[in-house]
Amino acid sequence: MDLLWPWFLLLLVLIPLLIGVYIWMLRRRRRFAVRYSSLTLVRAALSQQSQVRRHVPFALFLLALASLIFALTRPVSIVSVPTDQTTIILAMDASGSMRATDIQPSRLEAAEAAALSFIQRQKSRTQIGIVAFARFAEVVQPPTTDQEALQDAIASLTTGRGTAIGSGILKAIDTIAEIDQSVAPSVSDQSTGVQPTAVPSGAYAPDIIVLLTDGVTTNGPLPLDAAQQAADRGIRIYTIGFGTANGSIPFGGQQSQGGTQFGGGTQQGGRFRTGIDETTLKEVAEKTGGNYYSATSANELQTVFEDLPTYLITKHETTEISVVFAACGALLAALAIILSLRWHPLP
Repeated sequence: MDLLWPWFLLLLVLIPLLIGVYIWMLRRRRRFAVRYSSLTLVRAALSQQSQVRRHVPFALFLLALASLIFALTRPVSIVSVPTDQTTIILAMDASGSMRATDIQPSRLEAAEAAALSFIQRQKSRTQIGIVAFARFAEVVQPPTTDQEALQDAIASLTTGRGTAIGSGILKAIDTIAEIDQSVAPSVSDQSTGVQPTAVPSGAYAPDIIVLLTDGVTTNGPLPLDAAQQAADRGIRIYTIGFGTANGSIPFGGQQSQGGTQFGGGTQQGGRFRTGIDETTLKEVAEKTGGNYYSATSANELQTVFEDLPTYLITKHETTEISVVFAACGALLAALAIILSLRWHPLP
């Protein structure tokens, strides 16, 4: 259960205040009570049951007030509903480091083969889109169920300079937003842009992003900022770190940016060593409700794609249950009034 307006919980401070007022009124009433020569006679006249009855209506009133306050917070219940109308965006790293041959025939070709195998295993109604990112991100293939179009899109991937993981995430969000009206487009400048209302915690859209990269962000927005936008929209991101610790590419195929970095790697002699920012990829997955996977070979990558939980994708519907708390509050208040009039009738 989640609360859409949790700040109304501040009204719960009224309960201890009312208890304090109630106790004060009881003590004040005693000052004007008739004094008997012996309190023992009074205590004997009042049964234990009447003492309990004296406070029960007020206790029920407090419970009614608490229930009504919870109703004001607009509690919602999140229900998982299976869906076969799923959109999967494959965000593929196309930076220069994907030309590394530590994984034969190259990281890019091994990733393409795994992606093609993944596409072929999906249900016929599952829409798949392809986003490629290097220094910037582009939609290579809008979401479609056309297997041939998706295969052509995968085969057309080429490498470029830079690694913009954050841009790849934002472009994937926008691609989903174009076909799912419940998902808001990304905001390029979060400080000035209008932010959509974040979905309740634990609620997810029936759309996911599978992000594969072998490097570290060198361009574009920070991946964690982009991941927060995905989380606000209920989009899960499954991240894959692909490559080995010893992966490198020859220097000279393409010029590095500023002569020191290329595709998220560092220059050593005549080659560029490449590395994976696993910490960030894990945080991206955790922030959005997805998982992080590591693959250091073509076979491991095939296994990772096979293990992606695409067959369990559900959409999460939120149902407001404030009416339940409101009804309970009204019922308790009515019961408090009835018992008060029955046990302590007006003169």
